[in-house]
Amino acid sequence: MSKDMLVEIFRLQEQFDSALVEKRGLEFDKQTWIQKEVLAILSELSEILDEVNFKWWKDPQEINHDRLKEEIVDVLHFFVSMCLKAGIGPEELYEAYLEKNKENINRQKGLSDRSGYAWTK
Repeated sequence: MSKDMLVEIFRLQEQFDSALVEKRGLEFDKQTWIQKEVLAILSELSEILDEVNFKWWKDPQEINHDRLKEEIVDVLHFFVSMCLKAGIGPEELYEAYLEKNKENINRQKGLSDRSGYAWTK
């Protein structure tokens, strides 16, 4: 995904969120909004689990790629919405991701002060 795609996703989500807030008369403080977004993400993650046969007590079904993709996109919608509510824009998220990704790689290579992450093979 290019940085421009991320900017567009944020733009579209902000447009959707603004309309939703206006049309439904929603008013929550930042803390409550973020709690609601996290709960929505958890709900969508549960739906993803259902799509990938996590219920070992049921006969497994072939994974429906389109439904799985739809649930993953739902997670993205709520995640981006949460970023917007937290005041995190696409550029800030991108930069934070790059920084954290570098740190994660360094941890796996044993190049971090944080112990317990290094690859053993």
